Amino acid sequence: MATIHDVAARAGVSTATVSRALNGKSTVDPELAARVAAAADELDYRPNAVARSLRLQATTVWALIISDIENPFFTAVARGVEDVAQAAGHSVVLCNSDEDPAKEARYLQVAVAERVAGVVLSPTAASTDIAPLAEHGIPVVAIDRPLPEIDAVLVGSRQGAADATAHLLAAGYDRVACVTGPRRVSTAEDRLAGYGDALHAAGRRVSSRLVRHADFKVPGGRRAVEQLLGAARPPDALFVANSLMAIGALQSLAARGLTAGRDVGMVAFDDAPWTQLVNPPISVVAQPAYAIGETAGRLLTDRGDESRTVTLDAELIVRGSSDPG
Repeated sequence: MATIHDVAARAGVSTATVSRALNGKSTVDPELAARVAAAADELDYRPNAVARSLRLQATTVWALIISDIENPFFTAVARGVEDVAQAAGHSVVLCNSDEDPAKEARYLQVAVAERVAGVVLSPTAASTDIAPLAEHGIPVVAIDRPLPEIDAVLVGSRQGAADATAHLLAAGYDRVACVTGPRRVSTAEDRLAGYGDALHAAGRRVSSRLVRHADFKVPGGRRAVEQLLGAARPPDALFVANSLMAIGALQSLAARGLTAGRDVGMVAFDDAPWTQLVNPPISVVAQPAYAIGETAGRLLTDRGDESRTVTLDAELIVRGSSDPG
C-alpha cells in the first residue's frame, strides 16, 4: 500500500506539500497540486481514514516537545512559542523528551492521539520519525536542530563558536579547549566545527587532547573539565558549548581553587541569567531564545507550500571571564 512518502517521492515534493495538496489547501501552487494528484492516482494512494477523521477533529492545542526542561534556554523558547500561540487562540502543552528517543517517540504518539493542531519539536536526533504527524496532517516546526523536509528555526551555532574561540585566542590564551555535547547531535557538532574553524584561521590544529564530548548537562561538563585540568598540559581557556555544562566547568575549577577569568579563560554558549551574577561574570555566546520560539510559532500559524528554514544569529558578549588582564 502506497504511503504519503511514496507520493511525495513520485511528485518530487515534501510530505507536507502532499498533505496540504490532498486536503485542498489554497496555498499550494496549482502546478504542484496537479503533480501530487497525478502521483496519488498513479500509486493508487488512499489517505488514512482515521487520520482524516482526526484532522477534522483537531484541537487548538500545540505540543512543544523540548530536549531538556532544566536548560534555561528552553524556558525562553517556550515563552516565545506560548506568546504566539495565545495570540492565535491556541494553548501549549510542554513535553520534555530528556534527550531520550524512546520518550520523544511516545510524546509524538500522544500528539497524534490527542489530535494537536501543531508541534514544535527540538529533535533528539536527525533520525527522529515524524511520519505519523505528516500522515495525520499535523504541522511540525523543528527548533535548535533541523529535520528533513520540515520548517525549522535554527541559530548560527558554528559561527558563534568560531567567534568565541577567536576571541579567546585574540585575548592571548594559548591552549583553548572545547567542551561540546554528544557526538552526532547537530548543535554539538556545529559548535565543535566552529571551534575548529577559529583554530584553523589562526594557523593552528585541533588537538583531540583539548576536546571533550559530554551530555549537555552539569555533571557531564564537570567531568569533562576535570579530565582536561588533570592532563599533563591543561588548557588555559575553555569554550563550553552550553550553560549547564558551564556550571559543571565552574564546579570543577572551584574544586581546584581556580577561578574563571583569573586563572582560566572561559566563554560559554547561552546567556543564562546566572552568568552575570558570578564574579567575574561569564562571557557568553547569546542565542535569541525567545525569538526562536516566537519564530517557530509564526511558522506554525503561517503555513507555506514548501519547508522553510530560518537561521538566527548568535551574539558574542564579552565579560570578565575571558579577560586575562
